[in-house]
Amino acid sequence: MALLYPWTRLHNYYKRNIGRVLFRKPLAIRAERPLISFTFDDFPRTALSAGGDILARNRAAGTYYTALGLLGSDGPSGPVCVVDDLHNALAQGHELGCHTYAHCHSWDTRSEVFENSVVENRAVLEKLVPGADFKSFSYPIAEPRPLTKRNTGRHFLSCRGGGQTFNSGTADLNRLYGYFLEKTRDNLAAVKHVIDENQAARGWLIFATHDVTGDPSPYGCTPKFFADVVEYAVRSGASVLPVAEAVKVLQSRN
Repeated sequence: MALLYPWTRLHNYYKRNIGRVLFRKPLAIRAERPLISFTFDDFPRTALSAGGDILARNRAAGTYYTALGLLGSDGPSGPVCVVDDLHNALAQGHELGCHTYAHCHSWDTRSEVFENSVVENRAVLEKLVPGADFKSFSYPIAEPRPLTKRNTGRHFLSCRGGGQTFNSGTADLNRLYGYFLEKTRDNLAAVKHVIDENQAARGWLIFATHDVTGDPSPYGCTPKFFADVVEYAVRSGASVLPVAEAVKVLQSRN
């Protein structure tokens, strides 16, 4: 086992970083004001009922990355959205983003299977909400294989991963950085610090989480914590926008 451990670490490092190098779609971050986006993966129902309510109170909207194959199921972050939630999210000014149809693992799934799931998710959305479309994507579970990144990037304005930092300088639209709130949900000061750093850099900070409830899953946060983050983000002077709108703002500056 001791002999395998260094190889395991090397393999994990490769998986985390190879996609950051290949098949990039560069976008210069030249914003007059810093940008912040709030996103929710898997679209648990509480992300809209609680998280959406908090965003609305602050005159903001978010992006809900949806795997329609999970519709109405009970997932690790609680009950997943139903069809009415899709309509309500759009009516409230939020964006629906794609998360593959079957919630495919971004590394373990073969690239052609992954892309088929992306296409299927879009087709199902059109049937459920005629006229709606996905412009943004987030990679489920892990960083993408290089070919998965290349293929997926052809379908969307942007694709978001993780990384626990903000986007500045030249970002990669095929693999934007995201900051998962649940990783620091017991440390509001750390979140405020990254908002301050984003403000100083006039960057684009994309927050991500899952459920928003009083008893959150390991992948979510409480309404109190989420509200504190949203309120601080608004006070920072950032433009708080859904992902697709933020992309358009940045593209207009290039």
